[in-house]
Amino acid sequence: MAPTDTISIMNNALAPTTNVSLDSVSPSEGEILTVSEVARFLRVPKSTVYKLARLGELPASKIGKHWRFLRRDIHDWMHSRTQHH
Repeated sequence: MAPTDTISIMNNALAPTTNVSLDSVSPSEGEILTVSEVARFLRVPKSTVYKLARLGELPASKIGKHWRFLRRDIHDWMHSRTQHH
C-alpha cells in the first residue's frame, strides 16, 4: 500500500500548482517573454529589443545565447519612461 500512498501524496502536492497556472496563461508564457514577444509588446523591431538589452537599457537576462525578459520588468520600464504625463 505504501507506493500508492506516496503517489497520492505527490499528486496532492502538485495539484495546487497546476490549478494556479490554469487560471491564466502558463507561468512561462505569462511571466517570461522572448525577444519576439517584447518586440510585439513594445511595437518595435526585434533589433531594437536586442540593442536595448545589450546596452543594459532594457531590463533583461541572458540565458545562454538567449535574452529573456520579465513581463513585469518591461511593464515597469515602460511606465518609468512615460513621465511627461
